[in-house]
Amino acid sequence: MRVSTGSASQSDSRMVTVVVEAFGIGRQRQAERRFTVPFPQLQSTMQTIARQGGRITAVEVAGALSATATDAPAASPAPAPAAAPSKPAAVSHAAVPVNLYKPKDPFLGTVTENYSLLAEGAIGRVNHITFDLAGGDPQLHYVEGQSIGIIPDGTDANGKPHKLRLYSIASTRHGDNMADHTVSLCVRQLQYEKDGETINGVCSTFLCDIEPGAKVKITGPVGKEMLLPEDEEANVIMLATGTGIAPMRAYLRRMFEPSEREKNGWNFRGKAWLIMGVPTTANLLYDADFEHYQSQFPDNFRYTKAISREQKNAKGGRMYIQDRVLENAEEIFTMIEDSRTHVYMCGLRGMEPGIDEAMTAAASAKGIDWSELRPQLKKADRWHVETY
Repeated sequence: MRVSTGSASQSDSRMVTVVVEAFGIGRQRQAERRFTVPFPQLQSTMQTIARQGGRITAVEVAGALSATATDAPAASPAPAPAAAPSKPAAVSHAAVPVNLYKPKDPFLGTVTENYSLLAEGAIGRVNHITFDLAGGDPQLHYVEGQSIGIIPDGTDANGKPHKLRLYSIASTRHGDNMADHTVSLCVRQLQYEKDGETINGVCSTFLCDIEPGAKVKITGPVGKEMLLPEDEEANVIMLATGTGIAPMRAYLRRMFEPSEREKNGWNFRGKAWLIMGVPTTANLLYDADFEHYQSQFPDNFRYTKAISREQKNAKGGRMYIQDRVLENAEEIFTMIEDSRTHVYMCGLRGMEPGIDEAMTAAASAKGIDWSELRPQLKKADRWHVETY
């Protein structure tokens, strides 16, 4: 479709109405929708509609004849003015580093700190561990939402080197110290019972016990599933249990830490909502940071906790993350109906059925079939899951 608009500049004040079919979710997808935007935003708006599967039926420009899908010349959309290009992506999939270091030739990182994240009385053991990545060739770098592999020292029962384990990165690309050459992990020691004996996870115990100054084999980075959208006005819903908070911490630091905002030139103005599930208050991870962000950015960040052994759900049972989803179903789906909203879920794989059940019930209350909506969100790159 081509629209005749004449010359334009960044200060062009004309408004353009784009008429769209098959855009949105649920019932909205069946109705015609109209988007009115300033002329300089026309191209980016049309691109967004195309990415979401919408079909443009007409473009109406104030002071000009309207173009329709049936009578418009068969040509590409008019380009946006050179003086007002759309904002470049903060993270494009093509630019994301992947597998800079592989298991056969890992990078040797140095542990700079290792400390417990849990308060007294917590269940289990969870540590925040930081590695110095300086001196690599190439430099091991990453973006928010990726993972790295750790190869623990020693050998397995067959005398072979241990295989790598993947861990979600808990720091931004600049690292906790903003020096651009560290990476941090949030690691829970795996423990389970077998034949009456307590078994400790090989890699998680190795990491929780490691001392500053030690050298560690690191691979990666890997992953493009959990990348943040580049849109500063996007909405981000985060569902996390336990150490699934790792990528969410990275997102929130990028969004709300003053040093990050200054260094990146990326100033988040959308809505971020973290729903965090843990067994006890003492098991909340990075809680003080999140409370601080909420106090400093009350219009942009909401922090909701599901503490299973201390809180009750509406039925009097334990409060899990899926119960919080049900409690806030209408607000969540109002956000999801906005094409700028992305949902991120990270934690134990066992959280998925409960979340799926809660989303099914919440969607049904709005006349939406979740089994149809979820793949639509996935296809639109708006539904991101990393469970283990």
